[in-house]
Amino acid sequence: MKTPIVGLTDFAALDPFFRIIEKGLDGLAGPGHFFDLLAEDIIIEYVVRTPGYPARVQGRTAIAELYRPYGTMMVVERCSDLAVYHDAVKGVAVLEYTCHGHAVGTGNPYHNQFISVLTLRDREVVHWRDYLNPVAVFDALGWPPR
Repeated sequence: MKTPIVGLTDFAALDPFFRIIEKGLDGLAGPGHFFDLLAEDIIIEYVVRTPGYPARVQGRTAIAELYRPYGTMMVVERCSDLAVYHDAVKGVAVLEYTCHGHAVGTGNPYHNQFISVLTLRDREVVHWRDYLNPVAVFDALGWPPR
């Protein structure tokens, strides 16, 4: 049995992200909320990341706690451009998608493209490698100051 993730309303700023991942994994993992799709011992690697963000996180509870304060910095308003590639033999899915929103502190728009390489076992994500454009994050946050 999985450890429940409590306080899902804390993650409202990420709802569009959660929905696009759920859509991309429809029929491959789940069913359920984004966190239900993750194995208890999942490993997420942020291959391209921003300063202060971890390179690796293990466990769905640890991921939830990493994401919980996300809305204090960034709000995702919508996600689009989903493309899904799936290799059933290797149990790998690649999701490409775009997220749009704004930075809370600056009000600047945020637009980023992602590639997520997911390894699936028993209809759960056991490993996730994430790639994004860090400059889009910097621009939204207003760093460096111009």
